[in-house]
Amino acid sequence: MTSKADFYVLPSSDPDARGRFLCRLVEKIRALGHQLYIQTANESKAKHIDQLLWEYRPEAFIPHQLVGEDLQAGVQIGWDQQRPEHKDVFVNLNLDIPEDALGFDRILEVVVQTEDVLTSTRKNYKLYQSNDIQIDMHDMRPKPKG
Repeated sequence: MTSKADFYVLPSSDPDARGRFLCRLVEKIRALGHQLYIQTANESKAKHIDQLLWEYRPEAFIPHQLVGEDLQAGVQIGWDQQRPEHKDVFVNLNLDIPEDALGFDRILEVVVQTEDVLTSTRKNYKLYQSNDIQIDMHDMRPKPKG
């Protein structure tokens, strides 16, 4: 059962900001020794994340793979009902969170300021809350000056 869900709230309304932020987040989490599964909406979006991770900072190397490839990288990317063998960190880049994601130790949501993402992550927040999952918000929007 998930012990924690983290929401990273970005100021941008650019959907590509999710992927760019994800690369930094993945690098940090891998440095801590965790395995990640990144859930995307479809194969096309999975391949896009795959490409972003390959192009991320030249000095950073983040071994990763699409689920189903023979390698056993610490970062796996999938869609639909695909899942890795581990249950460490589930990164939700899809809109809806699948029920079986609650079996991972930790869930991460990257939020951009678009109506579809905001609506879905609010719904996911309520799901985590109703399942007594600890929720941490990381609001990266500029604070209003007062």
